[in-house]
Amino acid sequence: MDPIAGINPAKDSTLAMLRAAAARGHRLHYFELDDLRLRDGVARGTARALQVFNDPQRFHELGASTDMALGDLDVILMRKDPPFDTEFVYSTYILERAALAGALVVNRPASLRDINEKCFTAWFPQCCPPTLVTRSIAGIRAFLREHGRIVVKPLHGMGGRSIFVIADGDPNANVVCETLTDYGTRYAMAQRYIPEIRDGDKRIILVDGEPVSHALARVPAADDNRGNLVAGATPEVRPLTERDRWICAQVGPVLRERGVLFAGLDVIGDYLTEVNVTSPTGIQELRKLAGLDVATSLVTVLERERQAQARPA
Repeated sequence: MDPIAGINPAKDSTLAMLRAAAARGHRLHYFELDDLRLRDGVARGTARALQVFNDPQRFHELGASTDMALGDLDVILMRKDPPFDTEFVYSTYILERAALAGALVVNRPASLRDINEKCFTAWFPQCCPPTLVTRSIAGIRAFLREHGRIVVKPLHGMGGRSIFVIADGDPNANVVCETLTDYGTRYAMAQRYIPEIRDGDKRIILVDGEPVSHALARVPAADDNRGNLVAGATPEVRPLTERDRWICAQVGPVLRERGVLFAGLDVIGDYLTEVNVTSPTGIQELRKLAGLDVATSLVTVLERERQAQARPA
C-alpha cells in the first residue's frame, strides 16, 4: 500500500480491510513498493508487523522489520494507488512470482496490468456511453462536434485529476486536447457528457463479482463536474437500480474469471464509465451511511479462496 502514516483513517478503504482482517484473528504484515524485490526468481520483501486500531489519533503501529519470501504469506492485498505507471507494472511482476509460490494475491497481478480502469470499459460497450480512446486531437474535436459536450480524461489517473468537460465551441477545447494527449503523443479518453452527473457518480462495489446492495453516489459540488470525494463531492448511499444490477451482471462474472475479487464500478445515470480494480475505495462511507460491512465480506471471501487454493486437487 501507500505509506500508511499518510492515509485518512476516516476514509481509507485499505485500513477498513486491515481492521476487518485483524478482527478475525489474522496477522498483518505491511509493505510499500520499496520493500519488494526479486532475488534469483524468488519474490521477497521487507515486512513490518502491523497492528491497527479504531482510534483516529493512533490508528496503526508498526513493529520490527522481517525479511520474508512473499510466497509464504497466505494472502497479499495489492492496494497501491494509481498512477498506473511502469513502477506499478514492475511490482506486479514481483507479486506474480509470489502468487506462483503459493500466496493468494488480490487482485490478480496479471489483471492489475491488463485491466486499465478507463480502457476496460471497451469490453462492455453495451453498458457505456459513446466513448473514444485516441491520441488524435482532430479525432477528439470531431467527437466533440458529434456529441456537443464531452468529458475528456487521461488513462492513468485517479481521484478526478485532469478531468475536463468541454462543449462544442469552447475556446479552451484545443488546449485541453493538446494537454491531455501531450500534443498527440499520449492516448486519452473522451466520453459523451452524461447530464445525470449532477445526481452523482455512483460507485458500485463488487466483491467476488457480486455487487453490494447499495451504491455510494458521489454528488459533485455546485461549482464542479467531478463526482470524486477527494474533489469535494458529497457522499450519498442509494439502493442499486435495475439498470445498475444489469451492468453488474455484465461485468461481474468477467472480473471474477480474471481473479478480481474486489472492484468498483463507476456508473453515471444508466452508463458504466470506469472499472476500478487497482485500489477502489468507498467502503468506509458505505458502513457509516448504511451499516454495510463490505470489509468483512471481502475478508470472508479471501478466507474461502485461500482455503480452496490450499486444498489438494
